Amino acid sequence: MSVSSKRRVHVFDCFSCAIHRRAPICEHCRVQIIGQGVDVDGHWYCGAHCARAERKAGIVDKI
Repeated sequence: MSVSSKRRVHVFDCFSCAIHRRAPICEHCRVQIIGQGVDVDGHWYCGAHCARAERKAGIVDKI
């Protein structure tokens, strides 16, 4: 499998290896973010709860 990012191509044996290497990490709980995360001013969080825990305002989970 190959993943393109920033004009570079990364090749992985499996999807879990790609996640481990390329997925952003929540700046509060340190979990790797798979799927939709919350980007607040260039800082990544797994969801609104972690963003609020870091004092980021106005973030709402849309479930």
